[in-house]
Amino acid sequence: MDKIDRKILGLLQRDATMPVAEIGRKVGLSTTPCWRRIQKMEEDGIIKRRVAVLDPVKVNAGVTVFVSIRTNEHNEAWLRKFAAIIEDFSEVVEFYRMSGDVDYLMRVVVPDIAAYDTFYKKLIGKIALSDVSSSFAMEQIKYTTALPLDFALVVDDDK
Repeated sequence: MDKIDRKILGLLQRDATMPVAEIGRKVGLSTTPCWRRIQKMEEDGIIKRRVAVLDPVKVNAGVTVFVSIRTNEHNEAWLRKFAAIIEDFSEVVEFYRMSGDVDYLMRVVVPDIAAYDTFYKKLIGKIALSDVSSSFAMEQIKYTTALPLDFALVVDDDK
């Protein structure tokens, strides 16, 4: 990856629908070499997929709940079962195994508290958990899907 690739990624993270010709113009490439770089980054798995970012309120998913989970089960078979269960819940948009006091952390989006209660009851009906703690987001201060590119390893393209 070089500085041009990083610039391309920055542009795509802001707007994945931007035409390749425009991306190329902004990074100083013609269309074909720019397209080849994008294709290579897709093949290499740097670009995993291109998606549309939706307004959660307009699709009736405006309540965000952070769910901290503790369990007494700490084995691979249980984790596979738990992950498979969570995969079936469309409300869960992020799911992490954590270090520290909390074993798992989920970000859940729902229309309202009643919908979260329904989700919660389905969840605890499918798998035994030691502790489930839910925190409702009051206000979203910052949200981005863009990863910082300052840390991306860049080859020295000045040689």
